Amino acid sequence: MAQTILIIEDELPLLRILTQKFEKEGFNILQAKDGIEGLAMAKSHHPDLLLLDLILPGLPGMSVLHELRQDAWGKATPIIILTNLSDSQKVAEALQQDVGDYLVKSDWMLQDLVKKVHEKLGMKT
Repeated sequence: MAQTILIIEDELPLLRILTQKFEKEGFNILQAKDGIEGLAMAKSHHPDLLLLDLILPGLPGMSVLHELRQDAWGKATPIIILTNLSDSQKVAEALQQDVGDYLVKSDWMLQDLVKKVHEKLGMKT
């Protein structure tokens, strides 16, 4: 059975690219364009992994992250932060919330992200 990724991203072109790439990789994809929708989807669908932007309308990504880490299911769910911020304070805050990976959008290639998702989910690449 295919694993599910929830992508919480308000930049629609990036959301489309990520969705297409991960669907081609065989994942089920859920999408949310703001933090409120993303948090609700995460809690109701319990995806296997989240790709989370920090700058979101409605509810900031750090608030989504904090809420998820309070939830029994959300404590163990792998989350990869995707952001345009390279602010070291935000990085430190995300790492305190037990986020294994923090990627600045301008610093990574799509295939690197696919590899990281496979690693997080314990899949062979």
